[in-house]
Amino acid sequence: MWGVLPIICLFIILGITFRTGKGASLIAGFNTMSEAEKAEYDTGALLKFMGNMMFALSFSMLLTLAGDLYQLKWLLYAGFLFFFSTMIFMLIFVNTDNRFKKNL
Repeated sequence: MWGVLPIICLFIILGITFRTGKGASLIAGFNTMSEAEKAEYDTGALLKFMGNMMFALSFSMLLTLAGDLYQLKWLLYAGFLFFFSTMIFMLIFVNTDNRFKKNL
């Protein structure tokens, strides 16, 4: 289970990168858009949201690591539940209602 520690560190680094307003090219789908399509989106809001999601995912992985380390099944399951519910929330939130489109 210690193999998840580098992934947690990577997610934290990505969270910091996104929260500082950099790394838009690392977001899947956004990096393949044309410049005209990218101009329609509020990149700052999208990066802030993705940074927050990276922090939430890294926290959920820390919960699973702590649950495994201290042999607490409820903490392990809570971490898994938080991870998957965060992923589902993120997918639904980003892909509905054009939340990050600019009002042109």
